[in-house]
Amino acid sequence: MTEADVAFACMRVFVRSLVDRGLRDACVSPGSRSTPLALALHRDPDVRVHVHLDERSAAFFALGLAKAGGRPVALACTSGTAAAEYLPAVVEASLTRIPLLVLTADRPAELRGVGANQTIDQPGLYGTYVRAAIDAEVPGDQPDDAYWRGLAADTWRRAVSHPPMPVHANLPFREPLVPTGSSPEWDGAAVAGAEKDADALAPGPGPADAAWLAETLDGVERGLIVAGSLRHGDGRLVDLAETVGWPLLAEPTSGARQPGALAAGQALLADEGFASAHVPDVVLQLGAAPTSRPGLALVGRTPRLVIVDPDDLVADPHRRAERRIVADAGSTALSIRVRCSPRATSAWSVAWREADVAARRALDAVLDRSDEPSEPRTARDLSAWMPPGSTLVVGSSMPVRDLDLAMAPREGLRVLANRGASGIDGVVSTVLGASAAGSPTVGLLGDLSFLHDAGSLLWNARRGLDAVLVVVNNGGGAIFSLLGQRDLPPAELEALFTTAHGLDLAAVCAAGGAGHARVERPTDLVPAVDRGREAAGVQIVEVVVDAARDRARRAELHDAVATALGPWR
Repeated sequence: MTEADVAFACMRVFVRSLVDRGLRDACVSPGSRSTPLALALHRDPDVRVHVHLDERSAAFFALGLAKAGGRPVALACTSGTAAAEYLPAVVEASLTRIPLLVLTADRPAELRGVGANQTIDQPGLYGTYVRAAIDAEVPGDQPDDAYWRGLAADTWRRAVSHPPMPVHANLPFREPLVPTGSSPEWDGAAVAGAEKDADALAPGPGPADAAWLAETLDGVERGLIVAGSLRHGDGRLVDLAETVGWPLLAEPTSGARQPGALAAGQALLADEGFASAHVPDVVLQLGAAPTSRPGLALVGRTPRLVIVDPDDLVADPHRRAERRIVADAGSTALSIRVRCSPRATSAWSVAWREADVAARRALDAVLDRSDEPSEPRTARDLSAWMPPGSTLVVGSSMPVRDLDLAMAPREGLRVLANRGASGIDGVVSTVLGASAAGSPTVGLLGDLSFLHDAGSLLWNARRGLDAVLVVVNNGGGAIFSLLGQRDLPPAELEALFTTAHGLDLAAVCAAGGAGHARVERPTDLVPAVDRGREAAGVQIVEVVVDAARDRARRAELHDAVATALGPWR
């Protein structure tokens, strides 16, 4: 047996051991040094291999697939800068607690630090963004099956332990790299029956924490429950809010934006008059910190902030938390609820409920008045249309904020977003990866996010994936005209921030083989998305929005809500 045969045999053991623990998907990019690993993944009948030309896209695809599928996904690449391309997605996975198995091929130790081609310092490449960085032995130096089974078990266990995290296994190989074909077939019997690790759910609150939480909520009338992003959404938060008589402000990515939650919560908080008159005495925050600036301002000025942090995210940017408890959100809600006496309707809860109805009515009236598409209306109408059991992947920048503003409470929709590091990179790949998990998937993203990851569209559009991407085209980064940069000289604002592109998105879609539809009236959005869902492959629905008129409409929304909230300001 050659060195390549030994390496391939060891990788067969390693891969099969991962499969026995639950691995089903791997994203592989072409490269020479990773040949033994790539062949082992490809030849295992229980691994679905997704081939990606670009390692950065591969990693975000794996991220979306792991988020939607709820199990680790493997990444496999060659040595050198290929491994570095994984970093953005590894950072996002780390900050949102998604288990990725990052498997990077490398040169053996004797070729490191001597100027060998395509060799960089790979051990420790991802720093603190992985739970563990394992620099494996060269298969020819360690051909023992037990070593590779143990490496697989350790890699998997560390990835799925609570809270789940990416794990990096650096795998050095010597040449030759292509097996001769004389390697014995691996039958899998030696690892059959290996224990599968449990899903990385947070535990419920301990008795002392549960009792303290119940006492805190039971003794306060003017309280508010804020549900940020949660890996595992839970409708029991709505039940808790009803029991304690507190309003529930639930972000779409919490899984708790269901009937019973506020329908216009962000509009209420964005109105300074209402927000100032309704500062809660206690805020119970479950999950990540709020996405919106008004939400962050609320938790930053509340007298008492209590955080239930299922994934140990340390979700307290203002350092205001009186107490932070690492526990499952749904289990916590149930533990509190059974300890609390149902609270009768109070003036506090009535004010929030009535103001919410008034704000929602005003918001919808403004959005429905125009015959031009707007970003908030696109988010509202798309989220309302999504079929039960489907997944909506929303991009950072304005889409996630507009969804938070305009999405009405509903059941049966899962909303995913890359809000750990909040980058616009890799959104197309994340949507396509989520679609590979099996549920009907739609993406909502901006034009710059779409173009930033256009390579993923060009590579994947003809590869058997089914997804609809709704792309809001406002001609560039319009969000900067809503931030402090708007006061810069117009030439600098456009050149450095808005970055108007002037590109024909239909031509980009045609180049990749994706379908394309252009929407210029708001009532045409749902029919276009419906047609896209019925068609095979990747379909792009481009919603053309005039950035200047959209800014004016946002001001109109603000004014209409302020007028509607007059009695509660």
